[in-house]
Amino acid sequence: MRRKASLVLLALAVFFTALSPLLRWYAFPRLAKIPANQYQDMVLEAKDATLLDYGTMKAKKVPKVTIVQTLKGNVQAADKVEKTYGKDVVVWDSLSYVQGPDGKMVSKLPERYIFDAHSQEPVHATGEMVDDDPVKREGIEFKWPFLTEKRDYVYFDAQTRTSAPIHYKGTQNFRGLKVYYFEETVPWTKVTFPKVMPVKGITPESVAKTGTTRWYTTVRKFWVEPVTGAPVHGEEIHKEELRGGTLLGGRDKVTAFSGHVKMREDYIEHTVALVKSNRTLVLLLTSYLPWGFLALGILLLALSLYLEARSRRPADPEPSESSAPEPVTA
Repeated sequence: MRRKASLVLLALAVFFTALSPLLRWYAFPRLAKIPANQYQDMVLEAKDATLLDYGTMKAKKVPKVTIVQTLKGNVQAADKVEKTYGKDVVVWDSLSYVQGPDGKMVSKLPERYIFDAHSQEPVHATGEMVDDDPVKREGIEFKWPFLTEKRDYVYFDAQTRTSAPIHYKGTQNFRGLKVYYFEETVPWTKVTFPKVMPVKGITPESVAKTGTTRWYTTVRKFWVEPVTGAPVHGEEIHKEELRGGTLLGGRDKVTAFSGHVKMREDYIEHTVALVKSNRTLVLLLTSYLPWGFLALGILLLALSLYLEARSRRPADPEPSESSAPEPVTA
C-alpha cells in the first residue's frame, strides 16, 4: 500500500515540477495580453500656464490648461489586421484634446496606434497615423511591455513623428508601488501645425504661406509599474513657439504654449488602484503559481521518497514458540 502511494506522489511531484516552468515561460507569454476592446481616459492639467491668444497673437498667463486623453480599442480594425499578420493585435484610436480655461479648443491630435497585444511592439499596418498623416512607429507609446526592465526604451513622439530613447533613471516608491522612473528630453524641433486650428478660417496651409513655423520641446517623465508595464503617473514640461513669418508682425518668436503638465489627482488614484489589481493577476502567472507549484513538487517528492523508504524497511520478526521462556517450578 505504501509502495502504491509513493508512486502516486512521485507522479504528482513530476507533474507540478514540470508545470512550474511551463506556466512561466510558455503560458504567460501567450496569456498575458492587452484586451482589444480596452477603453480608458485620462485628464492632465497645466496650472499657471502660458497660452497664445490668437486674436491678438500675444502670449498670456492663464490659470489652467486641460488635456483630455482618450484611448479606445477598435476591435473591428484589430480583427482585420490579425487576419493579415496572424497574431494578436490591438488597435488604439486615441485623441489628445487641449482646451483653455474658457473651455474652448486649443488643439487636438488624433492617432491610430497598432501594436502586438503581448509584447507591445508596433505593428506596421494600413491605418497607422498621427493627425491623419501616415507614420511608421518605432518603439513603444503609451505603455511599456509586461515585466519592464531597468533599461532605456525607444519611445515614439507624436509631435515630431520620430522615435528616441527614453532613459531609465532609477527605482522609486509611488503611492505604495515600486515603480521605474523614465525621462526623455525632446530638443527644440520644427513640427507641423495641427490639421484643425483653434481659429476658424485659419488652416495649416494658410499659415505656411506667411512663413511662420511651429517649434516644440518637452521633458517627458513617466513612473511605470514594472510588472504590468503601466504608467501610474506622467508629467511633461511642454513648450511650443511660433517663429518668423509675417503672422507675428515682425517678431522673431512668440510662445504658443508653455506649462508643466501633470495627471489630475483623481486619475492618479484611479490608475494606481487599477494597476495594483492587474499586478496581482500578472504575478499569479509569473511568480506565485510557478514558485508555488515548484515548492509543492519538491514537497511531494520528499513525501514519496519517505514512503518508499518505509515500504522497503524489513518488518520486525514475530516471537516463536521455541523462544518462549521455560516455566520455573519449585
